[in-house]
Amino acid sequence: MVKIQPINNYVLIKLSKEAEEKTPAGIVIPDTAREKPKEGEVAGLAAGATDEIAVGDKVIYKDFSGTQITFEGEEYLLIPAGDILAKYAEVDSI
Repeated sequence: MVKIQPINNYVLIKLSKEAEEKTPAGIVIPDTAREKPKEGEVAGLAAGATDEIAVGDKVIYKDFSGTQITFEGEEYLLIPAGDILAKYAEVDSI
């Protein structure tokens, strides 16, 4: 079995799959014309990269960050740990 293990303070983000988007008139909007979401799920991180996130956390990262790769049919983004801006946290109340 092969997996990707980030090194040098990098984090591997699994990108969520986007559904095909259409206008109300039925015109399909191509991927190149849509704004990409800036969030994903942490799939791996380098040893010592950060104590604030863990594998499985949903995070928000900077625009135009990292390198996009495809591995075993899945889309990933390899970004520096410092480019992660926030993570989603469960709370009881606001």
